[in-house]
Amino acid sequence: MAEENAIEVSGLTKRFGDKTVVDHVSLEVKRGEIAGFLGPNGSGKTTTIRLMCGLLTPDEGEGRVLGHDILHEGPTIKREVGYMTQRFSFYEDLTIEENLSFVAGVYQLGRQAVRDTLADLGLTSRRTQLAGSLSGGWKQRLALAACIMHRPQLLMLDEPTAGVDPKARREFWDEIHERAADGLTVLVSTHYMDEAERCHRINYIAYGKLITRGTVPEVVRDAGLSTFVLKGPRLSEAQRLLKGKPGVDQVAPYGTDLHVIGRNRVELERSVTEAASATQSDAKPAETSLEDVFIQLMGEAQDNMA
Repeated sequence: MAEENAIEVSGLTKRFGDKTVVDHVSLEVKRGEIAGFLGPNGSGKTTTIRLMCGLLTPDEGEGRVLGHDILHEGPTIKREVGYMTQRFSFYEDLTIEENLSFVAGVYQLGRQAVRDTLADLGLTSRRTQLAGSLSGGWKQRLALAACIMHRPQLLMLDEPTAGVDPKARREFWDEIHERAADGLTVLVSTHYMDEAERCHRINYIAYGKLITRGTVPEVVRDAGLSTFVLKGPRLSEAQRLLKGKPGVDQVAPYGTDLHVIGRNRVELERSVTEAASATQSDAKPAETSLEDVFIQLMGEAQDNMA
């Protein structure tokens, strides 16, 4: 394993019965990197994370996490990784401090670790508040506190901000970037495009297969999509005219604009020009967004559970 990589796995495969949930996934994450893990529901993100955490054993494949073999050193990996699940479990009838004390006991940490973590995450003033009474953002902060109390080298976050308001999401990501700057490696799965764009690199998985990876500009470029934006008073009519036309893969309203996306730029531009003329709309080329790429890849992927 290259020394600069916190995660380096190859050919990871996991089957449940006759269904292949993770299909020969290979992945690298550099130390100190924030790596995004994107994909539709049921794409295998959570299972892949659990394979790398040492919580599941792959049917095929190999790899190392923080220098440890995922096939034989699962317990060691678990001690050095912080894993935040989609639905973090804590005791709602215990206070923040009592919940963290329980986690400290699991890791055989002392009282000072609890006090330091409370201060580190800005929870000291709320330490006596019942966990069940916390808002979504503060529950998320408690979950993060529990995951980093034992000072892991690698943080794996499985859709950590689902159901959290935009302000709390931004504060959470500011926290993650600060810790990555201090050397913590982060792998985070998300459905939010603005969060994916805050990652150093992203990996897109669809129905068990890793489809693309790279920086956001690289992924957008490699998708090979062109985008046009229409403006005018008859965009609903333009949308109906464009659906199914040559070169048109996506048609989506964005506020008062209509975005039209496709791979074949020549056919796409011809179809857009015709629709714009017929509806007295103004059409101009525009930058393709990560969300456009995400939707395109979802549409092209084959459902392995069908």
